[in-house]
Amino acid sequence: MFERILLAVDGSDHAVHAAKVAAALARCMKAELRILVVYAPIPPYLGEPNLQQAINARLDESQAILQKAVEAVGDIPGEIHTEVLEGDAAETIIEVAKVRNSDLIVMGSRGLGRLAGLLLGSTSQKVVSHAPCPVLIVR
Repeated sequence: MFERILLAVDGSDHAVHAAKVAAALARCMKAELRILVVYAPIPPYLGEPNLQQAINARLDESQAILQKAVEAVGDIPGEIHTEVLEGDAAETIIEVAKVRNSDLIVMGSRGLGRLAGLLLGSTSQKVVSHAPCPVLIVR
């Protein structure tokens, strides 16, 4: 049923729980799993060397988030692919799902956004509304 699962993570507790749920699904379905971390665009007006330092910091943070997700997933029968991309989180998740022909998107209900009190995060809400495939929101 689901052969290609896209897991979007941001380092939040909800994302770690989503990683565990995505791993369980991947094990049951013998699916491949793509773990995606999207970091916010860095304004180019920072100039050098500040721009490069900001890029390096974001990449380091993204790699740490990715590693945490890979550890939460553990071993699965299918392949695990990882990606770190710059851009708007919801738009990037939707685009990756389209390009990679994902059968399912898995993500946490709330991430590290500023409005943690909302029932469903704005990124999750936008992905659910515009995704090319089913979306599983994990609480």
